[in-house]
Formats: sequence, C-alpha cells, structure tokens
Amino acid sequence: MKIAIGADDAATEMKNAVKAFLVEKGIEVADFSHDLPGNAQIYPDIAHNLATAVAAGDFDRGILVCGTGIGMAIVANKVRGIRAAQVHDNYSAERSRKSNDAQIMTMGARVIGIELAKSLVQIWLDSEFEAGRSASKVERINFYDDEK
Repeated sequence: MKIAIGADDAATEMKNAVKAFLVEKGIEVADFSHDLPGNAQIYPDIAHNLATAVAAGDFDRGILVCGTGIGMAIVANKVRGIRAAQVHDNYSAERSRKSNDAQIMTMGARVIGIELAKSLVQIWLDSEFEAGRSASKVERINFYDDEK
C-alpha cells in the first residue's frame, strides 16, 4: 500500500508520529508537508496537491492533518473523484471507508491526540468499502462529481 501524507505547521508533530507509525508497518509513505526543505506551501496547496495525486492513482490513500482537519477536508473534496472525510473518533474512521469509500482521511492536531490519531489511522486502513446499501449513494456522489 502507498499512502500520501501531508500537514501544515499546526500539525507537524502529529504528522511525523503518524508517518513513523505507517513506516513501522511497512507502508510506503510520501510526504507532501510544509516542513520539507523548499516547500513553503500553505495547507490549501498541500491538500490540493495530495488529493490530486491520490485521484491520479499515484497513491492508494491519503492522510491530511491540520489544526482542525476541516480546511484540509474542504480543499481535498474540491478535487474531482476524491472523497475526503474528517475523522476524530473510531466510528467515523470506520464508516468513512465502509460507507463512503473515502480515499483521504483528515484529522485535527488541535482536536485529538497523537495516540488516538494512530489508532484512527489503523481503523481506517483496516476498513474497506462494503458497498451494499451505500453503493448507490457513492455512485450518486460520483454523479455529482461528473457534473463539474
């Protein structure tokens, strides 16, 4: 599995912890964050670039972290074909994948702690889209995406 990760200056510590957690699991991680040498981008740029790479199929999934997770989710969802979900508890982490087939999760470093973030990432990675009753709803989301 290949995961793209990105964070702004409010979430560097959480991003680094989640990135290390993923690497320990043998997951390939590419970092789109602001704290990389030569990258002075603000969170909308980070979220857009990461979401575009996920939509293009360069990565299986993406994780975005900012102060609240809200701004990153808003921007990522502007990329055609992307379903980004803000996740701050076990249930939303699981359902974002099982019901909504979200390819990107967003979290807020000012909202949750690092250990919870790692736990949510694990739940999110372990969850797969169930289709069933949700399939027609995700198809409808895609329909609206195609109207853009």
